[in-house]
Amino acid sequence: MKFFVSVKPGAKAEKVTASGTNLSVSVKAPPREGKANEAVIASLAAHFKVAQSAISIISGHAAREKVVEIPIAGLFG
Repeated sequence: MKFFVSVKPGAKAEKVTASGTNLSVSVKAPPREGKANEAVIASLAAHFKVAQSAISIISGHAAREKVVEIPIAGLFG
């Protein structure tokens, strides 16, 4: 399943807020050298209770707006 993710790097606290297929992810990591992307994947993995390796960023690697794919089996299994 694909989700549209709005990332807020450099936040004071890490959290995931969901609204349908739109997610807002706040991470403490800075948007440098892929640190924020790694933190986004870790936060989403914890939120959906799936392995980090199951989550992939489809587009928006260098942007705050991303498209992320998470297998459906991980969400409902």
